[in-house]
Amino acid sequence: MNKKIILGSSSPRRIQLLKDILGIKPEVRIPNIDEQIYHEIEVRNIASELALNKFKSLCIQFPLQPNEILITADTTVILNNKIIDKPKDIEEAKTILHSLSNNSHEVITGVCIGNHKDYQVFSEKTFVKFGNLRSEDIDYYIKKGQPLDKAGGYGIQEWIGQIGVERIDGCFYNVMGFPVHKIYKFLQLFLT
Repeated sequence: MNKKIILGSSSPRRIQLLKDILGIKPEVRIPNIDEQIYHEIEVRNIASELALNKFKSLCIQFPLQPNEILITADTTVILNNKIIDKPKDIEEAKTILHSLSNNSHEVITGVCIGNHKDYQVFSEKTFVKFGNLRSEDIDYYIKKGQPLDKAGGYGIQEWIGQIGVERIDGCFYNVMGFPVHKIYKFLQLFLT
């Protein structure tokens, strides 16, 4: 591949998925946008809007060269039509995980892929159903896992996801924040 892939995200999971599944070692650039200004957008469109704004922001900061492809993404967790952000602290993480227990929620990842001439924006939606999460399970995960750096306060690939998720309808990798199958498909548009 004679293209340089740039990932507009510092997410270790997105970097790992690009490397491990697609065999791409991306250059990482961090977008500088305010993610809290989207209160008037319908909740299911926020992830795509943020991915697009990250793409545009990075293109202003670092104009893309003809051999460069930029990928940006944002993931939202939606419970009862409300966005569940990354927890601010341990207590909020506990509250979020209790609210997800015995409940279903949506995970939507918006992605923007493009080059110096054009871009494509798309999203992927996955439904996740947690079974009963006991207080002991939540406490254990908070001590051993990393709930504070994830939307919804959990990682499906971590212990709490492995013991707590009863069912998913959609892409597993989307719940990790990067719908690999769709990214691969859209990436092909810019590799030729």
